[in-house]
Amino acid sequence: MEDAELEKIRKARLDQLKAQGGGGPGKAGGPAGAGGQDQAQRQQAEAEARQSILNQILQPEAADRLGRIRLVKEQRATDVENRLIMLAQSGQLRSKVTEEQLKELLNAVAETKEEEKIVVSRRKGWADDDDDDLFDL
Repeated sequence: MEDAELEKIRKARLDQLKAQGGGGPGKAGGPAGAGGQDQAQRQQAEAEARQSILNQILQPEAADRLGRIRLVKEQRATDVENRLIMLAQSGQLRSKVTEEQLKELLNAVAETKEEEKIVVSRRKGWADDDDDDLFDL
């Protein structure tokens, strides 16, 4: 049963990638309304498949915590969900994820986000405000 749902997600993702690549209906010559409706249906099916997988791999407490995180930081929740689904698809999850394991994963995602920060340091140029006093006579 789990393999069928994973296959359904893969198929939905493949369809989505084909549509983005320009080969899907509605891109060239098809009615725009029908293409938008197909895309909305695909997104709905993908969301349902993701939720189904998450329900299978998360304990209820962990699912509740992830839902609360989604209310505050949607992107972080999506990143954690993607990582959980990837772990499940690769067979690295042996049991349902507990709330403590979810906290550890959240901390890991937060640490990687902190590492990605970019610090811009500007060098002083020849015409800085600090040098204005040199021209006063």
